[in-house]
Amino acid sequence: MNTPRHPALYEVNARVLLRRLGREAGRRLTLDDIPDSRLAELAGCGFSRVYLMGAWETGEAGLRVSRSNEQWLAGYRCLLPDLDEEDICGSPFAISGYLLHPELGEPEALPRFRDRLHRHGILLLLDFVPNHTAPDHPWVRNHPDYYVHGTEEELARRPQEFTRVNLPDGPAVFAHGRDPYSGGWPDTLQLDYGNPALQEAMIAELQRIAGQCDGLRCDMAMLVLPVVFRRTWGREMEPFWPRAIEGVHREHPGFLFMAEVYWDLEWTLQQQGFDYTYDKRLYDRLRNGAARPVREHFWADPEYQRRSVRFLENHDENRAAAVFPPDRHRAAAVLAFLCPGLRFFHRGQLSGRHKKIPVHLCREPREPADRAIEEFYRGLLTCLRLPVFRDGEWRLLDCNPAWEGNPSHDGYVAFAWEHRGERSLVAVNYAPDRGQCYVPFPWADLAGKAVRLRDLMGPAQYNREGGSLLSPGLFLDIPGWGCHVFEVTGE
Repeated sequence: MNTPRHPALYEVNARVLLRRLGREAGRRLTLDDIPDSRLAELAGCGFSRVYLMGAWETGEAGLRVSRSNEQWLAGYRCLLPDLDEEDICGSPFAISGYLLHPELGEPEALPRFRDRLHRHGILLLLDFVPNHTAPDHPWVRNHPDYYVHGTEEELARRPQEFTRVNLPDGPAVFAHGRDPYSGGWPDTLQLDYGNPALQEAMIAELQRIAGQCDGLRCDMAMLVLPVVFRRTWGREMEPFWPRAIEGVHREHPGFLFMAEVYWDLEWTLQQQGFDYTYDKRLYDRLRNGAARPVREHFWADPEYQRRSVRFLENHDENRAAAVFPPDRHRAAAVLAFLCPGLRFFHRGQLSGRHKKIPVHLCREPREPADRAIEEFYRGLLTCLRLPVFRDGEWRLLDCNPAWEGNPSHDGYVAFAWEHRGERSLVAVNYAPDRGQCYVPFPWADLAGKAVRLRDLMGPAQYNREGGSLLSPGLFLDIPGWGCHVFEVTGE
């Protein structure tokens, strides 16, 4: 199967999608009912991976928490004023078992869906939640030693972080899942990675899951790094990820591991075997709207760049159309998705939706599509289907002053791409005001040639003498948040 060097991934919330399609059809639908035409459409847009979020079983215990937490309920009602209890399906990250959720179909529906994706050249990614389970996971009763326990005193002092669980041998205090900086997640129980038996059980789970999909998005993967686990729980543990990933790869070569990771631990997880790691730092810098930190972000090691997951939204972040004004949205998308790495798109992003859907819900509000955003993303996805952006070599370019005393070049970020004779140049004025600069081209063989520049995202076309593009470079005079994506050809 085709595996681009810089692939594009599409995230879809399985339960929300099937609920919407079911309303349109007037009946309950499963994965088997997702039409092949939709899968063909994703493949036609250039997506080689689908992340199906929320496919696994979640139990009644987590559902009860989702339907009774007053703070969460207030948020649901703000989004859905006509909220019904059936709209609340529980968090897909409070997993009670790595089996297909009954709402998505019978167990055999998952391999059938995967096979259909494969026929369209698309790989399937699912969730893996290493840090915690739902309160009614079978391990709670059968292997309570797999979990972090607390005392009655800790429960009394920090009730948001601990809970009492009734076991066959009597009640016990368990810790809720959490990270070092927040209170507990009340619909979860924390796994104890200081217990070697738990690590072996989780590796066995990973190996079994790997037979059902082509890759995993590992939720909050840094929480089970020894340094983070020690900071959170004051306990020592042996490293988990290198052994777990190596074990899966022995049986499933090429299986993909993608880490949700924060706190500057991306490189650490890449070194431990992850194929891709979230690049939240780039997202934050784009959101802040200053070009220099964005440009400096691309100084990182090229291999680190290639293994970074670039996004403007996902199920954890607010919608891109709500965060970025339209002109900055387009500029940020060009920078995020025409740099190297895995390009991560979220269902609804391409139509400019504004309302973030809590993961506890399975119904989305109705929103009109933003036609201008849709047209922009159609153009961007057309670019991403080109071999030069899928499999090419990338480099960051200099953006030099257009004349002495003009500092506006500092608002520019520019890239060059090359693949088997195809060349492209991406230039963005990531600033609110018009700016000018010179961008020297990196291709010495253009000297003495007539060079044609054709903008793949707009109407601009220019003819230039190749030597002038090498020094002083291509002169750019672009409005604030403007961009060019040039196809470069020389004769």
